[in-house]
Amino acid sequence: MENQFKKAMLDDETFVVTCELIPGLGSREKAQEKVLEFAEKACKGGKVHALSICDNAGGNPSLEPDPLAIEIQRMGQVPLIHFTGKDKNRAQMLGKLYSYHRAGLENLLIMTGDYPADSLRGKAKPVFDLDPIHLLQLTSAMNGGLEWQGVTGPVRLQPTSFFKGTAVSPFKQLESELMAQYLKLINKVEEGADFIITQLGFDARKFDELMRFMKLKGLKVPVIGNVYVLNLGAARLMNGNELPGCVVSDALLAKISEEAKAPDKGKGERLLRSAKLVALLRGLGYKGVHLGGVVLPYEDVEFILGKAEELYSNWPAWVRDLDFPQKNVFYYFERDEKTGLNTDTPVDRGRNLPGKSLTYQIFRLVHDLAFEEKGIFYRPARAFHRALADTFLEKPYAMLEHLTKVVSNECQMCGDCTLPEHAYLCPQSQCAKYLLNGPCGGSYEGWCEIHYGKKKCIYVRAYDRLKPHGEQDDLLKEILPPRDWSLNDTSSWINFYLDRDHAGKKKQGAQEGNS
Repeated sequence: MENQFKKAMLDDETFVVTCELIPGLGSREKAQEKVLEFAEKACKGGKVHALSICDNAGGNPSLEPDPLAIEIQRMGQVPLIHFTGKDKNRAQMLGKLYSYHRAGLENLLIMTGDYPADSLRGKAKPVFDLDPIHLLQLTSAMNGGLEWQGVTGPVRLQPTSFFKGTAVSPFKQLESELMAQYLKLINKVEEGADFIITQLGFDARKFDELMRFMKLKGLKVPVIGNVYVLNLGAARLMNGNELPGCVVSDALLAKISEEAKAPDKGKGERLLRSAKLVALLRGLGYKGVHLGGVVLPYEDVEFILGKAEELYSNWPAWVRDLDFPQKNVFYYFERDEKTGLNTDTPVDRGRNLPGKSLTYQIFRLVHDLAFEEKGIFYRPARAFHRALADTFLEKPYAMLEHLTKVVSNECQMCGDCTLPEHAYLCPQSQCAKYLLNGPCGGSYEGWCEIHYGKKKCIYVRAYDRLKPHGEQDDLLKEILPPRDWSLNDTSSWINFYLDRDHAGKKKQGAQEGNS
């Protein structure tokens, strides 16, 4: 059966509409019935191309997308399943993906996922075994026919047909936050993302910026803009950073607060604002829109789309009505004073250089001397560690290494050190989601979404460490494989010199490729 969502996304003439649905907790509660009622109306209305089903939104326990996706598909509507790595390990994810394909569920929105919230007897354990880059690599390999090591030898499994999207947030305040998002976006497209959906924000210039950045970097995949029908309650939560990654500025909150005093509690204005944003996004070249909101009735979707059609011919006029930037926000491009959007000229990122980190320079020197093949201590260090490996001294040596690196890097003893790729910051101990290939979308003002005011996002810190050396855009240059748990609680130094870690496997792969 032809994938109708994929067909619409690849059709130059179609402006795609998706709507977000939140399953809620339970199996046959009002939340699930409302989702199915919305789906039934959307199917009859014929204006929505896919219904996006969240995976434990906000980190709260919820019905999985699977059963609702199957029911929605039976209605004749297309489900778009949110697929995250936050609650499942890689084995379960692989089985889940093949289950989706067998059920004919081909459309995925691949994301990091929200950190677990308080639930049954406290917080759940965060898993985050695979990040979005890993999942894109995996689903791309599955589409090509995944090679699997069977009992009798290698087996190539039958190809899947996933159409897989991912997310990006252009609504970041700091240069370091924004550039980490964009560098990760480049990798996502290169690793197989078929389309992009933006995170939630209300800054016309930022929406424009993303499209210009993608054009500049030659990223040729369709982009869907997030249009959230924002009421006062949700605006307050987002403005207070209680829904990580969703950006509502002080100016927008003030406007919505004033609108809420009207007899309709601001509904008319928020629907009109949403329609203007749909028209604007279409004018900017977005492939479509992703509509969401707190208990958004389907009738409101019809109104927004109809009104947007009326407003589209005059879309540049709505830029000023959708100009709600954060304070002191960084933009990648220079401002176009005539349109209120951007020019094609990138800003000079050489301004406001952070000071050089002495800690970073020391770590870098030690690495160059002992862990680079040209370093003067590399050969003796390799000989020492190879002699030590697999002896009774290996375990106590690993503990000594761990003690040293706990003091210097908050080491978690993963056995596969990625400090050099992260400006000598440890993602296993200093990223709440253990992300190896770039940040999630939840940072706020540079702070980690989980440790706001206490810990800066590791990728913000890494970017700022690299920038004085002119290496900031090399931050995510190398894509790292997922953590190999067979190396846990072993010496990363011994593993490095014996080519057991990711660096060694990369070296072996390069040698095999040249043979």
